[in-house]
Parts: sequence; structure tokens; C-alpha cells
Amino acid sequence: MLLNVKEPRTTIDCPEKVSRILSRALKSECHVDRDKEHFWSIGLTTRNRIKYVELVSLGTLNASLVHPRELFRRAIFKAVSSIVVAHNHPSGNDEPSFEDINLTKRLCEAGKIIGIDIVDHVILTPGKHKSFRELGHL
Repeated sequence: MLLNVKEPRTTIDCPEKVSRILSRALKSECHVDRDKEHFWSIGLTTRNRIKYVELVSLGTLNASLVHPRELFRRAIFKAVSSIVVAHNHPSGNDEPSFEDINLTKRLCEAGKIIGIDIVDHVILTPGKHKSFRELGHL
């Protein structure tokens, strides 16, 4: 599902912008879905401007199913240069789990094969976020 981003040509140059955009999207959802894990992708141009924001997966309270095929489908169709992925932790714990780290590695490997880099993975929690790039996981 594509999200309507009010700033479609915004340049993504820090995880704070990702957090702000996706937190706003999360707040616009019904209260039942806010408590589920969401996994988003943000397609970027060569100048790191947003080309699209997509909700790739809406999961359960503590998990979301993400497959490289689903993540890269729109990225290939829209011919983006790179993507930022993000997901929320409804629990409020902003630390990446073992599963988060492994999934990110798998997605990065798939991206290398098709030539679309994942430039960051951001975890959102209420009022906080963590960047895999800043943590040294990318």
C-alpha cells in the first residue's frame, strides 16, 4: 500500500526525517492497527529524494512478515536508486532484535544482487528511533 506523503520530494538525509514521516503515517491509522508491527520502504532517487513510501507488511503485535520479493517489487518498478526500510516496535523497545539484524542482512544481500542499496533500517518506537547505519549494522 502506497502512503500519501505530503512532502514527496523531501530529501532523506537522516533517520530523524524517516522517523517523523512514518510516525505521522502511523498516527493516522486506526487505533487497532497502531499496535501492530509495520514494515515500510521508502524509495529514493539518486539525490536521496523520496519517490514513494510503501507499507510493505502489516504484522502482529510483535512480528511482521517481510520477503525480499515484496520489498523490491515497487523499487524495481519505480526504478529507484536506493531504499530506506523501517519498522516499528509496538513494545516500545527500540533495540534491534536478532531477527531484525538477520532480516536486514538478507535484504541487503538481495539488494546488492539487483543493484538497489538499502541505505538504512530505522526502528520506530513512541518518541524514539534507532538507525542500523548509526549502530554500525549496515
